Amino acid sequence: MSSDDAAFQRGLEIRREMFGPAGAQERLAAATDFNRPFEEAVTRYCFGDTWARPGLDLRTRSMITLAALAALVRPNQLKAHVRAALRNGVTREEIREILLHTAVYAGIPAGVEAFNAAAEALPTDPA
Repeated sequence: MSSDDAAFQRGLEIRREMFGPAGAQERLAAATDFNRPFEEAVTRYCFGDTWARPGLDLRTRSMITLAALAALVRPNQLKAHVRAALRNGVTREEIREILLHTAVYAGIPAGVEAFNAAAEALPTDPA
């Protein structure tokens, strides 16, 4: 895999927008021989090919991703994507509603995990 193709570069740009330098260039720079191919695939396929597709904006894709990660009970990824969703314009109220709605279909235990993870990732509650 070449890291100079257009999909890779667009993926890197989207990762930087969503996760900042720590989730983009720094993550790739810290990659080892073992995980570098995976990091490059995530950058190219996940972000460069899928997140960059026309038809849905990044905000909408973030909302879908939050629901999927909540349903799959992936708290570590959910935390990162909660922060990215905020950068993509999703409000904390929308995040709450996405998690509530997902819990109905994925189950209350999945909802508990999702709310706990989101609470850790969200800025301090203004209430």
